[in-house]
Amino acid sequence: MNHALILPLLVPLFTGALLLFAHSLGRSSKRTLSLLATWSLVPLAIWLLVLADDGQLRVYALGSWQPPFGIVLMLDRLSALMLLVTAVLAGFAVLYACRGDDERGPNFHALYQFQLLGINGAFLTGDLFNLFVFFEILLISSYALLLHGHGQRRVRSGMHYVVLNLLGSSLFLIGVSMLYGLLGTLNMADLAARVSAADPADGPLLAAAGYLLLVVFALKGAILPLYFWLPRAYASATAPVAALFAIMTKVGLYAIVRVFTLIFGNEAGELSHMVDAWLWPLALLTLGAAVVGALAARNLQVLLAYLVVVSVGTLLAGIALGSEAGLAAALYYLVHSTLIAGALFLLADLIARQRGDLGTDLITAPALQQPLLLGTLFFIGAISVAGLPPFSGFLGKLMLLRAIEPGAEAIALWAVVLVGGLGMLIALSRAGSLVFWRASALAQGQKADPVRLLATTGLLLGSLVLVAAAGPLQTFMQATAAQLLDLRPYLQIVQGGAA
Repeated sequence: MNHALILPLLVPLFTGALLLFAHSLGRSSKRTLSLLATWSLVPLAIWLLVLADDGQLRVYALGSWQPPFGIVLMLDRLSALMLLVTAVLAGFAVLYACRGDDERGPNFHALYQFQLLGINGAFLTGDLFNLFVFFEILLISSYALLLHGHGQRRVRSGMHYVVLNLLGSSLFLIGVSMLYGLLGTLNMADLAARVSAADPADGPLLAAAGYLLLVVFALKGAILPLYFWLPRAYASATAPVAALFAIMTKVGLYAIVRVFTLIFGNEAGELSHMVDAWLWPLALLTLGAAVVGALAARNLQVLLAYLVVVSVGTLLAGIALGSEAGLAAALYYLVHSTLIAGALFLLADLIARQRGDLGTDLITAPALQQPLLLGTLFFIGAISVAGLPPFSGFLGKLMLLRAIEPGAEAIALWAVVLVGGLGMLIALSRAGSLVFWRASALAQGQKADPVRLLATTGLLLGSLVLVAAAGPLQTFMQATAAQLLDLRPYLQIVQGGAA
């Protein structure tokens, strides 16, 4: 058994516990420990990605309780990819936080590690109940991180976020209970086998449980009409927290892919692809509504939060296609959108620090201390988000548009994606002109901290890396999509065929 599978959970778990119990540690010691733990996840995730790339499905049975009994972790190409994206994003975000944002409240680094525990656990678990457990871990940590720094604005946004997610957790628990009551298991692979062999009389109840899970994942993933909590919550969070939250919506989308390609996938009979008719219109409506929100935004952080929702709609469109090419395009775009969104949240904070009391409000303000440097970084991020060449956003959208067959759906997708890209370009151009060109006085703020600048630039460079390695990455994404759609290795987990 390869014990590397459990390390992405043990590292943040023990680091967070140590930071929590050793509360009296000095500031520099806490920062060093948190940085080491977070960045150690990067080589670990790369190692797991290399292991997963052989196409073999790896299962880690805790306590040696073999599936479908006990708790299992499951590593395939998709989970390994999500672990790596999370590790890179979290590494740069915590580096940024160590320049002072972690001092705004107590136990920032412990909460940050528990957040990573929840996110990594959600990507690795092979059990539906433990997906619920890891959701709760990451949500409880995110509640505290969202309020980190206090202030009326954060408390108000945090209350909305907490109440909605508590409602979502209740629905999740009801859906999971229905599946367990009907099928007697919560192991995802075992659920897939039992759903395919279920009594037709149980079909309506199984469908109801599936739709409950879809609602929960739509809330977590910020899909229309359940995304209204996100813009205010993300805009009120501190910069490194908002950057880490860029992966949070992807957890919801990951859960949709995992549950509705495995449990309710090709082997589910009449329940197969039962949500396909919902995903397609929801994707287009989410994308369109988010672009309208971005155009109406009067604050740069709110604008960036709407861009996260735009990426959700785009990703959901790729997932809704249900094809290997569509999933591959969505996965490439997922990596791009996560890194760029995180970078832009950090960049918005750098801009706010040089605009004084006006912060990120999109109104005329004193000139920045470093308009050329920050303007160049903003230009790169904006062009990449809008989907223009030569950056990764262009390749991601091109892959998505090429993945759809000619027809009415293709016309709708092309129209929404291209018009949406134009809308994002207009919104970002307006924001850039107000921030960098229309200066009313001499600069009042301070120059950007070099470490903060390094963290922001590091994430932005991810767009160039994705372009430079587009060929191998596309091959990997296609292999990942093919693995997701081939259920035989997953079913072998409960048939004694797993390694």
